Amino acid sequence: MFGERGYWAFDAQEKMINLRYRLLPYIYSTSWEVTSNGGSLMRALFSDFPEDKKVTDIGDEYMFGKSILVAPVISEVKRRSLYLPEGTQWIDFWTGEKQKGGQEISREAPIDIIPLYVKAGSILPIGPEVQYSTEKSWDNLEIKVYPGCNGEFTLYEDENDNYNYEKGMYSTITMKWNDRTRMLTIENRKGEFSGMLKERKFNIVTADGAKKAVAYNGKKVTVKM
Repeated sequence: MFGERGYWAFDAQEKMINLRYRLLPYIYSTSWEVTSNGGSLMRALFSDFPEDKKVTDIGDEYMFGKSILVAPVISEVKRRSLYLPEGTQWIDFWTGEKQKGGQEISREAPIDIIPLYVKAGSILPIGPEVQYSTEKSWDNLEIKVYPGCNGEFTLYEDENDNYNYEKGMYSTITMKWNDRTRMLTIENRKGEFSGMLKERKFNIVTADGAKKAVAYNGKKVTVKM
């Protein structure tokens, strides 16, 4: 229906589908927040930035989870203006460029780019490129840290295909970023389930270019970046 690889429509859709799958660890963990803690996946800006009165009437941007600001492009334009809430720095997901909050900016918006900005202090678990959700295990996740302030994220995992999580069969791994010391602490794993990864590797990457790999067996480990 959309041509072959190399045609603009095919390539743009393939790029976004691949991004969705690579963000699945973030999406799945955020979905757990929805069911267990009354969170929400798509969040109005005023939910997270109530002190910034400028976001009250913004209806064409939203937070995807607590970390990613999305500014959809809904018309045939090559640039769009968007507002970045005050009180934090923002990092362009695609380029790594930093922006101060509390300002309106103009962002290029070609057909294969949705403007995405990540809140400073965010920790994003990023999975492998796959053709379906369980094609590859999460034994080698990239953990993308966005410096600028302290942050925390809890990685949630379960059996994927049943309701055993309602019986407590799941695990969580909380990760904490200390911006002053540039230390990422991966806490003790909590919980367990059938088929759980007992040993794995995390590839820690910061938005400003630092990289380290760390082996993790469920016990607390701290990484200096």
